[in-house]
Amino acid sequence: MITDASVQNLLDALAGAAATPGGGSAVAIMGAMGAALVSMVCILTIGKQDYVEVEDQMKAVLNQAQAVRERLTSMIDEDVRAYGSVMGAYALPRRTASERAIRSAAIQAALMEATRVPLACARACGEVMELSRIVAERGNRNAAGEAGVAALAAHAALRGAALNVYINTSSIRNASFVDSTLTELVAMMRGRDGLDANVYELVTRRLTGGAEGSD
Repeated sequence: MITDASVQNLLDALAGAAATPGGGSAVAIMGAMGAALVSMVCILTIGKQDYVEVEDQMKAVLNQAQAVRERLTSMIDEDVRAYGSVMGAYALPRRTASERAIRSAAIQAALMEATRVPLACARACGEVMELSRIVAERGNRNAAGEAGVAALAAHAALRGAALNVYINTSSIRNASFVDSTLTELVAMMRGRDGLDANVYELVTRRLTGGAEGSD
């Protein structure tokens, strides 16, 4: 499994000629890293005297961040499996009309499943962005930089996942599936327009606006 690989081996795999792991796994990793950084900010905030008023909120955010990180981590290998299913469908025989019909149906089914994975990844990355805004605003100021990186990583992953959705839907003939998928994706993207920039600006203000007191 990709998730069992070292960082170096993973980077070597991404840099290689094999089709997987590829962009889909990379965006899941980026999203998971964003969620991990949100967790870090929460942990560095909980138990600090200067942040006692937000402790319960940070604990709730920590639970959410850990849950979404688990989902994103599972998508690293899910993307590889989904791609393998698509390639397996394309490799089916097509000598006869019956075989071609079976192959075509298998390709379409595999493409739809392969589209659900990056759509779920985009949805999860949107959640990470929302959580990053909370910890950027209310978490330990000494870890505000991590909150900013979390937002930027999650936003990059969200946009990367969107690209994979567009790639797959371009070959799907089920118009209803395509329409509903793209409608959800567009709404998801629009709802996060500028959120990463807002978090970045918030973090910058916190880091340059003076000390908050000892932690």
